[in-house]
Amino acid sequence: MLTTMPENQKHFATFLADNYFGDYFTRNGLTSKERELLIFTMLASMGGADAQLKEHIRNNQRVGNDKQQLIETMTVLLPFIGYLRTLTALNCINEVLPEENEK
Repeated sequence: MLTTMPENQKHFATFLADNYFGDYFTRNGLTSKERELLIFTMLASMGGADAQLKEHIRNNQRVGNDKQQLIETMTVLLPFIGYLRTLTALNCINEVLPEENEK
């Protein structure tokens, strides 16, 4: 973000890097797989953060949480977050990780 944001907005990238990555993301106690699954769950539950949700779907795949695990997670979340947010998350999952026969 520091290289792509306009000069008058770069302080947001610094805030994100220092606070989120420096203070929280680097803490011990959770594995990368656990941390990414929790972030995915929170973003799907919040709604309105589709770009970030898609990036964390990619991150989940990168750390070893596959598409089926993300779908199972959404199945558990359904009664808590409702159909609209669940379906939005499923659309994001399918966009980022299409089925093998859809590629």
